[in-house]
Amino acid sequence: MDRYLDDFSEGDLFKAPGFTLSEGQILDFALTYDPQPFHIDAQAASESPYGGLISSGFQTLALCFRMVVQSGVFQTVSMGGPGIDELRFLAPVRPGDTIRTTAQILTVKPSRSKPDRGILRIQFRGFNQHGDEVISFIVIMLGRREQSSE
Repeated sequence: MDRYLDDFSEGDLFKAPGFTLSEGQILDFALTYDPQPFHIDAQAASESPYGGLISSGFQTLALCFRMVVQSGVFQTVSMGGPGIDELRFLAPVRPGDTIRTTAQILTVKPSRSKPDRGILRIQFRGFNQHGDEVISFIVIMLGRREQSSE
């Protein structure tokens, strides 16, 4: 179903399919984008405050966002976005963890100057298989409004 800005309401909650991160995926991402020892070296990671290898928070962010996007709920409305607010990495994500993501509409605000669009503020949360919240962030999405055919 195509959903436009005015089809969303504050409080709407969407759940995306989960994803499981392997050690290889963590290493591949970290070697390319975030080569800190606790992401790329099992021995160094075991001696870190995390006690073992963990995913880059940026990898967790990207995957949580991807899973919601792939669910299709924002396929029609999304026109991109100007940013992310309140990004928090709340708990480490380890090899073998399965992360499930929720996206909840915080605000729906039609533009006063451009009637074809508006802004959605969407609270994303990622939870591991134990129910622990591992990441939280607010996406600011530029949203398309349905144009009436008059």
